[in-house]
Amino acid sequence: MGLAVLGKLGLIAAVVLTLGLTGGCSSTAQKDPADANKGKGSGSPYADKILVKKSERKLYVLKDGKPIRTYKVSLGVNPKGHKLRQGDNRTPEGLYYLDTRNPGSRFHKALHISYPNAQDRMDAAQRGVSPGGQVMLHGMGRGGRARDLEDVLRGADWTAGCIAVTNAEIEEIWGYTTNGTPIEIQP
Repeated sequence: MGLAVLGKLGLIAAVVLTLGLTGGCSSTAQKDPADANKGKGSGSPYADKILVKKSERKLYVLKDGKPIRTYKVSLGVNPKGHKLRQGDNRTPEGLYYLDTRNPGSRFHKALHISYPNAQDRMDAAQRGVSPGGQVMLHGMGRGGRARDLEDVLRGADWTAGCIAVTNAEIEEIWGYTTNGTPIEIQP
């Protein structure tokens, strides 16, 4: 690894520790009462699906099967492979859905991903471990310090298994989605 890469990794680690971004992405999520009135028809302004390609570090907002927006993402600090247990810092892989939202998250806004599903729970039970939970799609954080560091954190893997975008981007994604929007996370 070159010095420039080590320098950037050290800077990212310092930022994560300074902002207190370690220790999970947990967030008290809540159902948005307005979601009950949001339609999903072809004339609807809402996305049909969110697609995350971990290897590309990209999130695609899909409408009628076509990308209408693309965002660069940050993943868990241990990004390769499917999440196997609580604390492994991996971002899960598979088909889930956005089930609750938190407008007051410490990560600006947060959309809860329905991990773990029944298969994830069964697999973890067979290994005798907790599958973990509280996996979110969220922003970078609240306050000026987080906003100032978005360029450093953007695209760097710093979460505890969540998917992070900038605060402006989570605002857009929030507007494109409802509770129940499918999210597929591919390797």
